[in-house]
Amino acid sequence: MEIVLREEGHVSVLSLTGRLDLASGTSLKEEIKKLFDRDCASIHLDLSNVDFINSSGLGALVSVMKEVRLRKGRLTLSNLANYVKEIFEITQLSHIFEIFETEQEAINSYQSVPTS
Repeated sequence: MEIVLREEGHVSVLSLTGRLDLASGTSLKEEIKKLFDRDCASIHLDLSNVDFINSSGLGALVSVMKEVRLRKGRLTLSNLANYVKEIFEITQLSHIFEIFETEQEAINSYQSVPTS
């Protein structure tokens, strides 16, 4: 999996490409830890180029969500492919994560929600 990081104001945006499974989930958690080390807790994941996700990938996302919440931060997701969206619905994780149709909608939502 390829992970590209960029900053949009105070939000760290990670664009993911490829498969989200055990190996890439570990890589994602390592990238998120680097953000935490810089005191970044407003994180958005663009999943538009994620074409596969399994239980290990979902577990990695849940782990990231837990860590973000412990830091009083916020995690949003956007651009889920139909297959990925269906997985989130089946597992009921769509009720746990803040999921937006587009990245821009997610980024805009950080403007209206306090992060402390």
